[in-house]
This record gives sequence, C-alpha cells and structure tokens, in this order.
Amino acid sequence: MVIEATYPRVVIVDDDDLFRESLGLNLAEEGYEVVDFPSGDSALNYLLNEEAADAILLDWRMPGLDGLAVLRRLREARLETPVIFLTMLSDEIYEEAALKWGAVDFIDKSRRLPIILQRLKIITEGAKPTAVPGGTDADGGAAGFKRGPLELRDDINRAFWNDHQIDLTLTEFAIVRFLATQAGGDVSYRQIYDIVHGKDFVAGYGTDGFRANVRSFIKRIRKKFRDVDDGFDRIENYPGFGYRWRDEEGETTSGVYGAG
Repeated sequence: MVIEATYPRVVIVDDDDLFRESLGLNLAEEGYEVVDFPSGDSALNYLLNEEAADAILLDWRMPGLDGLAVLRRLREARLETPVIFLTMLSDEIYEEAALKWGAVDFIDKSRRLPIILQRLKIITEGAKPTAVPGGTDADGGAAGFKRGPLELRDDINRAFWNDHQIDLTLTEFAIVRFLATQAGGDVSYRQIYDIVHGKDFVAGYGTDGFRANVRSFIKRIRKKFRDVDDGFDRIENYPGFGYRWRDEEGETTSGVYGAG
C-alpha cells in the first residue's frame, strides 16, 4: 500500500502579485502546499466553502475587503484557522486590532523568510495541542496549561491572566509559555532568542547582539499583562543572564488539562 505524504497547506492572500508568487515559491520549496489569492473576496469564497488550511498569511491593505474585514468574516463564521498578518503597517493600533480579532501574529513584510518560516513551523508543528493521556479529556476538551492566575491555551495560542485575555503574538505566547514552564528557574537571553529566531541564529553586533531584541520582547509582554493587571510583576530580570518567571507562595502548575 502506498501512503501519500501530506503537507501543511498555507493560504496566501495579497494583492501584490510579485510578492505573492515569490513567497509562495519559497514556501513550496520548504515543503508547504500553497494556495494563493489576490483579494479578500476570492480567499473567503475558498475558505468559507469548507476548504481546509493549516495557516493563512494575510495582507492588510487590499482593494475591496481589507485584511481585517477578512479576518472578521472568518471568525464570525467560526473558522478558527490560524491567521498571520504580513503587512507594512507597523503601528501598534493595527497589531492590537488584529490580535483582538483572533490573529496569532503580526509580521512586517520586510522581515526575512526564515522569520515567517519559524512562525509557520510553530503553528503547523510546534504549537499543536499537547495531548493528555488518551488524547483529550472525557468531554473532548482541548489541552492547556495553568500556573496560578496564568492560563495558556495551546489549541488557540491564547494566554489569560485572572481570566482576562492577554493579546500576545505567537512569538510572545511561546516566550511566556517557556518562562512559565521553567518557573523559578533562570532562563538565559540566548534561550529566549532561540525561541524567536531558531537555535544558533546570530544577529546584532557581537556575540551578545541579540540581547536588545530579547529585552524588547519582554518589555512588550510585561506591558500587555499590565494592561489588565497594573501590579503584574512575575517576569523578573536576572542581571547579566536573562529572566525568570516568579511564582507566588503556594502556586503550582496544573500542567496539561482538558478544557471541557
């Protein structure tokens, strides 16, 4: 019997023909099945007719329906396919709107291909729900992680603090998850940077050029938690080394659970 290999299917939606074609060819070379569309309307026609996709790369500014309108239509139709915005719009107001409507990440189009590939890999491989023994719970609930007031939903890449959703990007979610699962232990700048850019990736000036990048991520993460809890202080700096997640006395990890 011949078993056909299956490849993650990525939908690209962008009105820039050259960008769409170039990105599609690069993703195909990396083992992705690519379907692309020049407009929001054509993409919705495909996606809302029960055509499966593992991830959607979505432009913001397009004639007709813009990217946010496409995302809203998908979520209103209860289609939860992970969406990553690829756009030249860098203002935080756009990122906040995208994340509030359920996008998992917001990436500048000028970023290099390896960054996009890293995000896709997390979605299609590394960010799948962790199975409890036997798969899910008796009610078919999704797996997740809880530690004190922090709840992380791996099935939707969403973080909650005291039941308030924190609008983290996919990368920020991965960083918080890593810190929380190592609670009480020290996590180096290098370990955090490897989550963002892949192991052994070197950037910046000198051997420690990545530290400013990591500090920027931590600053943004802290701000997002403090937007819902101005007393949030769980991410501590270990000067010269990195960061640690601090627990309050008596807090423990619930580990993987069935969301029910």
